[in-house]
Amino acid sequence: MVIKVLPVSESQTDLLDAAVSLGDRYTRTLGLLTPPAYRKAAEDGGLLVALDGDELLGYALFGLPKRSPHVRLAHLCVAEEHRGKGVARLLIQTIRERHSQRLGIKAKCRRDYDLSGMWSSLGFVPRGEALGRGRDKETLDGWWLDLGHADLFAEVESDALLVVTVDHGVFADIGGGKPGGEAEESRALEAGWLADLIELAFTPQLLRDVRDVAAHAERQHQRAALPSMRQITPDPDAVASRHGELMTAISERLPNLQLDATLRSRLHYVAETSCAGLQVLATRDPLLFLLADVAWEVAGVKVVSPAVVTLHVDELRQAQVYRPADLLGTEFSAGEVAQGAEGELVAFFDQADGDSGSAFEERLRALGTDSVLWRRELLRDGEGHPVALYVWALDGRTLTVPVLRTASHVLEETLARQLLFMLKRLGREGGAQVVRITDQRPSPVARAAAGDDGFFEQADGLTALLVDVCGAATEVSSAAREIAGRLTVDITALHAGLPPEVASVVERAWWPAKVTDSLMPSFLVPIEPRWSAELFNVPAMLLPRSDVLGISREHVYYRSSGHRSESVPARLLWYVSRGTSGAQGKMVIGSSRLDEVLIDEPDALFSQFEHLGVYGRSEVRSAADSSGRSMALRFSDTEIFPRPVTLGRLNVLAQSLGLPLSLMSLSKISSALFQAVYEEGHRKT
Repeated sequence: MVIKVLPVSESQTDLLDAAVSLGDRYTRTLGLLTPPAYRKAAEDGGLLVALDGDELLGYALFGLPKRSPHVRLAHLCVAEEHRGKGVARLLIQTIRERHSQRLGIKAKCRRDYDLSGMWSSLGFVPRGEALGRGRDKETLDGWWLDLGHADLFAEVESDALLVVTVDHGVFADIGGGKPGGEAEESRALEAGWLADLIELAFTPQLLRDVRDVAAHAERQHQRAALPSMRQITPDPDAVASRHGELMTAISERLPNLQLDATLRSRLHYVAETSCAGLQVLATRDPLLFLLADVAWEVAGVKVVSPAVVTLHVDELRQAQVYRPADLLGTEFSAGEVAQGAEGELVAFFDQADGDSGSAFEERLRALGTDSVLWRRELLRDGEGHPVALYVWALDGRTLTVPVLRTASHVLEETLARQLLFMLKRLGREGGAQVVRITDQRPSPVARAAAGDDGFFEQADGLTALLVDVCGAATEVSSAAREIAGRLTVDITALHAGLPPEVASVVERAWWPAKVTDSLMPSFLVPIEPRWSAELFNVPAMLLPRSDVLGISREHVYYRSSGHRSESVPARLLWYVSRGTSGAQGKMVIGSSRLDEVLIDEPDALFSQFEHLGVYGRSEVRSAADSSGRSMALRFSDTEIFPRPVTLGRLNVLAQSLGLPLSLMSLSKISSALFQAVYEEGHRKT
């Protein structure tokens, strides 16, 4: 059987008649709909049919309200003899694909038809209920299929620093009216002092559990409490895949555990939390606690009690708010915004007061037709969701950015930091000396990150200098003053012997500047190819890996402990210590800024830095030396050299400076050698 799903036009009378005939077979459950209603739906683009050859298997009839951003599903009808063949799923999937700009699909169904399993299997979640218009005033369940816009890119961003999902048990505790008892632990999550630290959220599984509450009064009471929490709606396909991974892991690791409906529903909380990009699930359910290790290892979700949330909110929010490791594990991709597609972006990026949707759309359209060759780029995550929109162009020695918007997203802070570093890299590669963000209403998160990155306010926006000099303070200062002079901006002159902390601030603000006669030390760090591939994609990994954002702004590298005069801040040169054959492949591949060095027990280091690295607990433990302690190097702003410096060339540079060279372990090197290697790595000819 080959099933095709096609739209029906008002002129295709044979298909219209076939759909009417099929609908008439099921008027008892669908309700009576007259032939003119089918023709009107077809005229408006709201009738799809599923065919096997010339045989009609089913149809979907829906409305596209002009003043509402959703699809209103009226009929989803499959001939009884063709049910169980995936026809309904294909019809719904086609609606999703053809109307992806809509926020979601709404449907209503009588509760006593007992079709909740069917709706859930298609990705719908229950949303409210109402009384029907029939004589018996039957109860109608509302169903909603989110198309990925409403929650991931909500118009109002939470001020909380930690978003915590809750299961039905905790939700019922919070909304309950009985004081005392174990429920008090859950109610503590609503304490006033936590208001600006955490936000409670729920996922589709909680809606299913509320829907299944038998008592009408209690069900209505719980539904009334839903608006007090944030609703999270991850992609259903991603949830199904993650749920399958969890089930497989449990069957392997806990073979004696019964994989029944109860366990499956509990795992939906874990899968949905994970696919929403969140890390913390609060529960008092013993079964979920039993699954906690699998939840963390497979889905990256911490299953914790409400008491753990209230007692350890700082540690939990640090791991969730800033997680650059997630960027490396996701296939982020950038693409040009197609001419005529500007209207679809307004819902995601029209974020600021006073910046109306129509004005924003018109501005985007104008940038696509202007005489300046603007690059209008939309960044999407691995599931295709838009997460950032930016427009840029090189105008002489200035890289101008008239639009810089990031979507409200759990990784928005990381994305903003990445984008700013990427824009600076684009400017440097194009020979620019200034990056100017002229967007008058950039995303608040992007504006805050720009301040940390050396951007300063001017009348027309935010400006940063690109000082591409690796040399003495006087050379760096002279180049910066020349650039600043064209902007009528005064800057303070630099001098030799700058303290490391000051030099580090200068090198970040005026990136890629390097002040080599400061007191900031430099180190050469040997790294095995497997770790350089994971961290830097050098040597290139066999599996596809996104390089749209380049290297994450911040990461951690573990090695054996030791006291080798490491100090921070400092500069690092990364030396791939083993090649494929002999010396082949041994090379210095790039540089970073060293921000922190810690020596501790492996488990303690892993717990502190797991959100920054790509290492598992076992790898951190394997880095420990005989003392049982490991070293963590936290570093940022990595630059991969366009021309890696081979081992042979590295030896020549060291010999020409009369300097010894140690390649066996992390070692301190002179600023002169750092400068020679850095300039060699960026040499154009």
